Amino acid sequence: MASNKRSDKLKRLVAVQRHLEKMAEGELAATSRYRQEVNDQMSTVMEAISSDNPIHRLFAQNYAERFGKMMIREQQLASVQQIQEMKVMKERTKAERLEDNMKDARVLEEREAEDNSIYDLLDQTVAAAQSASSKLHQR
Repeated sequence: MASNKRSDKLKRLVAVQRHLEKMAEGELAATSRYRQEVNDQMSTVMEAISSDNPIHRLFAQNYAERFGKMMIREQQLASVQQIQEMKVMKERTKAERLEDNMKDARVLEEREAEDNSIYDLLDQTVAAAQSASSKLHQR
């Protein structure tokens, strides 16, 4: 039978939220890698532009155009990376809040269980006392 405790439901939500956080971190890592690749390509093109090799001088205009496109791509990736960093923080914050709520719910459930066990013990004590007093009155 499935448990309907609030803390169990929140525990499942925490697991889902942590998974979303991991997915966002994966997207951020992929963007960071791609951005690094673009930066490496920009360095290579810059070396070719500043080279003394006569072959590279023939293609200097093409290199400059390519470098310009890479600069635009790098700026786009920087914006995407910033958005993804905010998303990771948002997902992490949600998971932490859910985890705190889960812990609070667990504490409340434990307290309720302890209270119920005390009430059960009191009921048993009262029932035993009534049973003993009824036996005394019957004699």
